[in-house]
Amino acid sequence: MLRRGRTGRPCAIVNAVTPPTASGATVPGSRIATFVHHRARLTEGQQRAWDRSWPTHGRDVDDLLAGAVAYDPPAWFGRRAPLVLEIGSGMGESTAALAAAVPDHDHLAVEVFEPGLAQLLMRIEDAGLTNLAVLRGDAVELLRACVPPGSLTEVRILFPDPWPKRRHRKRRLVQPEVVGLLASRLVPGGVLHLATDWDDYAAQMRNVCDAEPRLDGGSTPRPAWRPVTKFEERAQVEGRDVHDLRYLRRTG
Repeated sequence: MLRRGRTGRPCAIVNAVTPPTASGATVPGSRIATFVHHRARLTEGQQRAWDRSWPTHGRDVDDLLAGAVAYDPPAWFGRRAPLVLEIGSGMGESTAALAAAVPDHDHLAVEVFEPGLAQLLMRIEDAGLTNLAVLRGDAVELLRACVPPGSLTEVRILFPDPWPKRRHRKRRLVQPEVVGLLASRLVPGGVLHLATDWDDYAAQMRNVCDAEPRLDGGSTPRPAWRPVTKFEERAQVEGRDVHDLRYLRRTG
């Protein structure tokens, strides 16, 4: 689930670890308004999972930006492996399933909706996953300040907020600046996978990604490996087509 944004700060690489903090977010000037910290009441089970598992599996993007916690996936996972970033993991059902299906890849899930993060922590516990970490906060600022160029094997943006009203479309995540940033963070041959159930957003995604000189690709059949999410189920019930797009970072 994607919401609106916050300003960026340098990401210092340090070794201190502190408990997660909850801070608000605004975006000044022309930056895309995508993420805000979205706090909601947790169920008792979600709260217990948060208390048990956040210190092990969770990181706060604000702490990474402030330099209070190091952005260091090899240290988090205890190995060097291909790294997949999912932006907007929602309630985490597909995120956990995909991490379990590809144990030789490490996975980062960035989300602002705390019940969704807590639910994902429960799924991590239930499946005994060791290759999935969750991050609370603004994925775009994480990418700008912390994620090194050429370090991601794949980025997934599955069913982002469509901002369906015309006057709100400037808030959509998939914009030229963001796609350029994503392309810069992919390894040569790395994958950008997008999915949406809004026809006009799919067209915007294609136009933006086609215009990015470092990417090649386009529309693709729905991959069998992608679990059906609640957003996709709702789209099917409401008669909307689901669009998948797959782009590769050029190697030349």
